[in-house]
Amino acid sequence: MKIAITGASGKTGYRITEEAVKKGIKVKQIVRKNSKLPENLKNTETFRISLDNKGALDKALENVDALIIATGARASLDLTGPAKVDALGVYRQLQSCKRVGIKRVILVSSLCTGKFFHPLNLFGLILIWKKIGENFLKNQNFDWTIIRPGGLKEIEKIKDENIDYTKEDTQFKGSIPRRLVAKCCIDSLSNKQSFNKIIEVTSSSENKKVSFKKAMQNI
Repeated sequence: MKIAITGASGKTGYRITEEAVKKGIKVKQIVRKNSKLPENLKNTETFRISLDNKGALDKALENVDALIIATGARASLDLTGPAKVDALGVYRQLQSCKRVGIKRVILVSSLCTGKFFHPLNLFGLILIWKKIGENFLKNQNFDWTIIRPGGLKEIEKIKDENIDYTKEDTQFKGSIPRRLVAKCCIDSLSNKQSFNKIIEVTSSSENKKVSFKKAMQNI
């Protein structure tokens, strides 16, 4: 299997790449032109492009079996960022997938996506634009999976962290290490029971340990 990961230099994106490489999956990293990559991923195939460059995006997505979208607007004074990245950026990637023939797409979104009265919406209505991005993906052209994580944590000690997997609009608070979100993305790649599902994920040491495969049977 060969996959493309957009936003691969981001804090979640590079972890997704690392988890894919661990599994022996071939990866194309798609990043912005001035993005910095971790030292251990510098030899991984990389495309430095702008998502609004249709030709460059199509070329980067050629000959892959799946796309994981880990792009996301960063905190900025530019309040149009979420619209540009989380909605229009996702739309452009999906149009490229149609042109080059990619059917399997996984999108990293956010808990509470679509909620209007939420503190995160002070940053350019980010949860509203994320919902619009999700809706672009939810159509018959794709075998899609949307992963909605809670608050993202940087910790790498995840041994005692067990994931709570639930269906959409079930969890409204909680957090999860980025590393576990990355693992969810890779676990979902070939799991057909995760197709056409929104999966909300948070984690805690108090949760019962459940495998991704088992969780998908219950969602």
